[in-house]
Amino acid sequence: MQVIAVGRRAALVEVDDAGQALSLALWARTRVEAEEVVPAAATVLFDGVDDLGALSRLLTGWTPAVDVPSAELVEITVAYDGPDLTVVAAAWGVGTDEVVARHTSREYVVAFCGFAPGFAYLTAGQPGAAGREEPHVPRRDTPRAQVPAGSVALAGPWTGIYPTASPGGWQLLGTTETSLWDQSREQPALLPPGTRVRFSPR
Repeated sequence: MQVIAVGRRAALVEVDDAGQALSLALWARTRVEAEEVVPAAATVLFDGVDDLGALSRLLTGWTPAVDVPSAELVEITVAYDGPDLTVVAAAWGVGTDEVVARHTSREYVVAFCGFAPGFAYLTAGQPGAAGREEPHVPRRDTPRAQVPAGSVALAGPWTGIYPTASPGGWQLLGTTETSLWDQSREQPALLPPGTRVRFSPR
């Protein structure tokens, strides 16, 4: 773990992977006085910290762990009719029905958010856990100019749902009518880091 000051009141902490980043962020949110604690693929940003030296000392008490505290489970219904379903099937060496069966048979965890408001990067099982993921699915060679809102997609080790229409290069499995981002809600993002997610076919 490396702590890098990125201003008078912010620090970026580098860890090994998304599992450690989520574990550290959830651990720190109950112990660190900061305005924001934001996990990413292999870092955690601490913003609005008055004493960076105290933060560094406190972080020495954290031990990397894959398991994260049990969080809310959100169920998302998907119409598995995406244009890239056959691409994913070929990458996994199975038929399209088996892709749907596998995608709906496991529980996912939100490792971090980014790209667009409400876009969550989901991993099968606890982030960083070995032996729980299908083979990685490559991104499209040419991104689409516009991906419809609600598109459920795969890229690399991640599953994601496009909260709004936007350009994108992930492989599209299908669509959901679930609202991922709503500023009228107390918490606009439906899937903050640590949230558990299950998909079901429509």
